Amino acid sequence: MCGIIGYIGGRQATPLLVGGLRKLEYRGYDSAGVSVFNNGTSKVVRCRGKLANLEAKLLEDPAPGTVGIGHTRWATHGRPSDENSHPHKVGPISVIHNGIIENHLQLRAELAASGSKFSSETDTEIFAHLVAREIKTAENLTLAVRRALAKVRGSYAFVVMSDHEPQTLVAAKNSSPLVIGLGENENFIASDVTAILAETRKVIFIEEGEIVTVTREAVAITDLEGKPVTRAPKTITWSAVQAEKGGFKHFMLKEIHEQPRAVADTLVGRVDLEHDDVLLDGVTLDVTKIKRIVFVACGTSYHASMVGEFMIEALARIPVEVEIASEFRYRDPIIGAGDLVIAVSQSGETLDTMEAVREAKKRGAQVLAISNVLESSIPRLADHAFYTHAGPEIGVASTKAFTTQLVAMALVAIYLGKRTKTLSNERARALLAELVQLPQKMRDIVEGGAQLQVLARRYGGAHGFLFLGRGSQYPIALEGALKLKEISYIHAEGYPAGEMKHGPIALIDENLPVVVLAPRGPFYEKVVSNLAEVRARQGKVLAIATKGDNEIGGHADDVVLVPDTALELQPILTVLPLQMLSYYVADGKGTDVDQPRNLAKSVTVE
Repeated sequence: MCGIIGYIGGRQATPLLVGGLRKLEYRGYDSAGVSVFNNGTSKVVRCRGKLANLEAKLLEDPAPGTVGIGHTRWATHGRPSDENSHPHKVGPISVIHNGIIENHLQLRAELAASGSKFSSETDTEIFAHLVAREIKTAENLTLAVRRALAKVRGSYAFVVMSDHEPQTLVAAKNSSPLVIGLGENENFIASDVTAILAETRKVIFIEEGEIVTVTREAVAITDLEGKPVTRAPKTITWSAVQAEKGGFKHFMLKEIHEQPRAVADTLVGRVDLEHDDVLLDGVTLDVTKIKRIVFVACGTSYHASMVGEFMIEALARIPVEVEIASEFRYRDPIIGAGDLVIAVSQSGETLDTMEAVREAKKRGAQVLAISNVLESSIPRLADHAFYTHAGPEIGVASTKAFTTQLVAMALVAIYLGKRTKTLSNERARALLAELVQLPQKMRDIVEGGAQLQVLARRYGGAHGFLFLGRGSQYPIALEGALKLKEISYIHAEGYPAGEMKHGPIALIDENLPVVVLAPRGPFYEKVVSNLAEVRARQGKVLAIATKGDNEIGGHADDVVLVPDTALELQPILTVLPLQMLSYYVADGKGTDVDQPRNLAKSVTVE
């Protein structure tokens, strides 16, 4: 969840660390800090609050030096405070950490019994004490870290610096992301490529259970037993400009407007119109061995997976279930050979989803990962990986990652449908043609944002919202409610439209805006009936409908029209007005749109 960065080289470290943390602040912003080595000792500067607080503190109290580590925190163990901020320093050892040490209580008790004094409530400080104890007898910092790791159980990406060995940084990874950036007589460590993209494109992704020793001149990777590991670097093709706001007020608004491009990029090279088929980047699935598909995902990716269920069942006629990853492995799931598990995670590092994948593989299931981040942990753990091409998504509330996931699922559904022979060439051709047209249709919607600004002013003062949808629009209702909750802090519920009369109808009065997803399709008349039930109770209705629908205006207070498309692809369009409505409501309230309270972009803890 937290963001980590390290630098070793010939330049001043602090500006590079702070610049990297600025790119990582979406991962957590409860506190931030740096530890920089200079003149025989490392200096720690840290404080509670956002990165701006640390920058102000560094102006008053600079930290010069050419070797250092930095951290931005999302609190797990220990409340947000100066004392609980990273880096933690014990004796000569400075440590930053992303993850959770599960046996922290046991280790804290053992260390306290042997005389260790703690200055924070964090589990991370425990690791600093362990390394400080081991460094007294270890011949080098790498060995001290290896010995300390042997006592730790949990998820982690650690970076460790020692005043006794200042020309070395040591990092280790288990279930939390870690990447090394390679430069000329300088090297970087980070939890995300975006933190170092402005400095280098040449990177090495660290695997589970590996320790990496980094100096100015070299990078050495070993496993936990000390056995050397050889891995070739990769070149990142994202442009640094993609990670900047590009003139938009917020990253979220920029990313909403990037969706037509992101969807087009996700389709490139994958639509074979000549053969009415789909190419999955070398992924080959034997459909004769797939008896059932199980999606595992969290949050927005879970909502995307619910849409994926409709797509695959409709086009390939394979039974599909959708599981919340955080619940999956704790209920002794019935899964095994014959099941294809599709793990969906934007970051590819979501810990709950990763553990669900491990559980599924242990029980004999085949796993396909859908992710946005190349070489992230979940795709590497899976049997097959299929990447979206959304590019870096900085806003905590997911937008373009969601729509590109839906496009990826549509491609998978068509691929499966062709191979189960339940999808005709004619139907596949029509769907592929619609997919290719989606970017322009999406562009038409996002460029019409002025109407959503007006509606946001009209409804933004409400204390609650209800979102309704049927079929594959129900997950979009859930996603619309989630977006509004995440960034505006207004309570919202998503509900199947047909279930409204089984409870939520009691909430409806003249003060409750009800957003109804009502595109043309087999559920249209039913949804209009639900809409009439809301109007009969003085509820305010905002309908999302299909262009050319001349009837819906008589049943709603306000209407937003989206272009028509194939039924299976409608959610990719109907979600866009909900994203924009949520954004403009939040912006009107003045909340922190890109970094909403208590949330982080990549959830790498349970």
